[in-house]
Amino acid sequence: MNPLRIGTRASSLAMAQTNEVVERLRASSPTLDVELVTVRTQADASPNASLAGLGRGMFVKELEDALLRNDIDLAVHSLKDLPTTLPHGLTIASVCERADPRDVLVNRWGCPLADLPSGARIGTSSPRRAAQLLAVRPDLEVLPIRGNVETRLGKTKGDDYDGAVLAAAGIDRLGLQDEIAERLLQRQFVPAPGQGALAIQTRTDDTAVTELVALLEHTATRQEVTAERHLLELLGGGCQLPMGAYGKLMDGMLHLIGYLAWGESDSSQVYSFGGPDPHGVAASCLQALVESGAPIPSDQND
Repeated sequence: MNPLRIGTRASSLAMAQTNEVVERLRASSPTLDVELVTVRTQADASPNASLAGLGRGMFVKELEDALLRNDIDLAVHSLKDLPTTLPHGLTIASVCERADPRDVLVNRWGCPLADLPSGARIGTSSPRRAAQLLAVRPDLEVLPIRGNVETRLGKTKGDDYDGAVLAAAGIDRLGLQDEIAERLLQRQFVPAPGQGALAIQTRTDDTAVTELVALLEHTATRQEVTAERHLLELLGGGCQLPMGAYGKLMDGMLHLIGYLAWGESDSSQVYSFGGPDPHGVAASCLQALVESGAPIPSDQND
């Protein structure tokens, strides 16, 4: 049998995520032969470019192209990097159990957000995180920052930044928990849709591989992130939209927190309780955002 060709980005975090998937696959198929294929994405090729200028799919398009060319058999992604609309012929065959979905603060003083000195320079290239930071601490200086996890952590110890906000899951997967000053509460720092979850993408016509990776499916995580991603889809946005969504399945009921920032200081954080239908919960959350005054695209509100 030919080796299973798994596509991944080459960063330390991407490799850690892919190895996590490989370990889970081998737990169910111990003799599985695997070949890792590294693919350089647009975001990797332009490490200093503004994320807003790179467009949707900046972290995944080349991996998807490799799948469609049959150069690889599956691709491992951070789910939050995947656009809500997939190319024809590809599917998310499995969503693995989610790691910690929260954002974390790292800084040179090792202190929580409330104790940062006024004017502290905090790095993030996420409009969502920037808005959430300034809503809590308008006295901070929020600056754009690029690079992989290790690069961003290094910058917080240099001359240009005092700290940064990153995803907990990435820090944890790299074993860098000692860098964390504070894990930020989901209700105040609503995460990006899909944050902390891994998606395994395959070709829809490759039944054998799709069935193999389906063994890694985590049903609760799938329902949670489906609601989060559907809210993002309803808002018509990509990863540069200043919105967050966090779903949690509890006792058969799906709870969804939706967040959208707009203007200089206005933002909305709403709670929509429904379920167990993820799409219905997302639609209710959108309606709550509309009623709170959020500037929703007109075609989403017809």
